[in-house]
Amino acid sequence: MLALRLSRSAHPAVQLRRLLVAAASAGTGFLLLCTLGHALTHPEASATSVLRLAWCVIPLAATVYFALAVARTDPGTRPRPGLAAIGLGPVRLLAVSATTTALSTLLGSMLALLLFLHLRGDLTGMPFDGAAAGFLAADADLPLPATLTLLSLVPLASSVSVALMLRPRDTRLAARAAAPKLFGTAGALRPGGTGAGRATPGPRTGDDQVRAGADAHSASEVTPGAEPAAAPESRIERPDPTDLPWGAALLAAGLAVEGYASRTATGADVPLPTGLPTGPAAVLLGWTLTALGLALAGPGLTHLCGRLLQAVRPGALRLLAGRGLMEESARIGRPLGVVCAVASGAYTMAVLYDPSDPAFGPLTTLGALVVAGSTVATLVTAAVEARQARAETTAALLRLGAPTKTLRSAAALRTGALLALFVPLTLVVAELAALPLAR
Repeated sequence: MLALRLSRSAHPAVQLRRLLVAAASAGTGFLLLCTLGHALTHPEASATSVLRLAWCVIPLAATVYFALAVARTDPGTRPRPGLAAIGLGPVRLLAVSATTTALSTLLGSMLALLLFLHLRGDLTGMPFDGAAAGFLAADADLPLPATLTLLSLVPLASSVSVALMLRPRDTRLAARAAAPKLFGTAGALRPGGTGAGRATPGPRTGDDQVRAGADAHSASEVTPGAEPAAAPESRIERPDPTDLPWGAALLAAGLAVEGYASRTATGADVPLPTGLPTGPAAVLLGWTLTALGLALAGPGLTHLCGRLLQAVRPGALRLLAGRGLMEESARIGRPLGVVCAVASGAYTMAVLYDPSDPAFGPLTTLGALVVAGSTVATLVTAAVEARQARAETTAALLRLGAPTKTLRSAAALRTGALLALFVPLTLVVAELAALPLAR
């Protein structure tokens, strides 16, 4: 009930993002139901039906990733001071966020089911009744367990992903564990030590008791109205320094696998979507490694781009743009890498498309639209989140007298630097990925 109330009272922009999640879920659910219809129509081609179901993993992953990004930027489920006093702690807010995501994706799954039944001819009274009756196995009974299982994939995967990625973390325990321990000093305990190296408890004076009571009180209670010092949403995310080398290694490994597959003609062939040539399974493995490498190296490349902007005696404009990119690299780098991976795949498909072959079918077009739309919407959502995160910094600069033109120029410089780095990289990766099947 609380999730429904928060959904109804949300900002129109938040409602729009949730509707986009529902639309992506509807597209993915419809693709899953179409694989079921193909299996019912062609019971003898079970391998082809399984392969169609496996191709649906890509739009499913894109939809879950978009739903996770929307849940991260939802202001209604963000921890705020005073909410824990009325029973809305971090765990309760996490449950509300997962429930809201499940409601949005469940709405899309229901829309997909209605459209599927309408095209089968089970629902009448609207245009295009039974337009795809032959393809969707209208003469066969629709199995209810299989239908419910396929429709529940997107809501379950999205809710579990939100619950795992946005779970509350006690950063005070992590900071206490990372604090340096001094051995041999007064009041410190040496593990396993005895004698002078081990502190012996002495009689406690009144001042020591008062100080110990104050420390215990401050550790167990939070001042009402105070901002939590270690809230996960308020801390600055830093990119993992190992992401860039691991991403580069995966990218190089994917390109190497593709090159090896182009030289060897052995191996089982995997049929690709409509209009694309059939290639060995190693090519598909290489494409997967390349996409993972681009997604993993995205934050590191964005951070590197910010450092390059500040190189060689930077002025105020380049310094502001570079520091902004470095601070936002962990937030927008990953979606940017995913968009580059999808863009390189789209470019590869455009290069390998055979005009003499029949055009892309409607299901292939729908899958491409779901994947491209979800990844681009995820990047836009991450950009909105980054803008909200630097709102206080922007307001402080304006109070200090910084011209608005300078801030806009810094934003344009950041965008231009990212385009100058990621567009050539995407084109090079796409050209190398298309070589094995272009020969």
